[in-house]
Amino acid sequence: MFEFAEAAFLETHLPKSQIALRFIAASVLGALIGAEREWRSRPAGLRTHTLTALASAVFTIVMLEILHSDTLGMEHVQVDPIRIIEAVTAGVAFLAAGAIIQSRGQVQGLTTGAAMWLAGAVGVACGLGYVSVGAMATAICLVVIILLGLLHAKSPEPDRDR
Repeated sequence: MFEFAEAAFLETHLPKSQIALRFIAASVLGALIGAEREWRSRPAGLRTHTLTALASAVFTIVMLEILHSDTLGMEHVQVDPIRIIEAVTAGVAFLAAGAIIQSRGQVQGLTTGAAMWLAGAVGVACGLGYVSVGAMATAICLVVIILLGLLHAKSPEPDRDR
């Protein structure tokens, strides 16, 4: 039993380098969208879009890993990859609803919402035994929050997108 758990901890169907590249690509593309939103002084900016894209990639990679996993190989278990898409849709709806909620004319909490959503994705990945997937996503998340947070703190409106 321990050997199986150790294998699930270390192994992924996709090469880890490919997973990392997909996470980086999603983050860069999300950042590009966020940078444009930031440039236009929209409430959901660079970090929010980057984390949203990264979270979607995590859900997708986990879904791919589940489909190729022996851990759910029991005959009575059915895997429906569409549920992952539904989860991503629900998360985006959550962020969109957050954009409507305002306090004193400012939208707040979107980055926190995206980070919470990402934390949920990382939790799903780790819960299914894909710790390396969750760890890579967490590392990228910390880079996004810390480095882009430092850059954001120097912006003229430091309270926006928190």
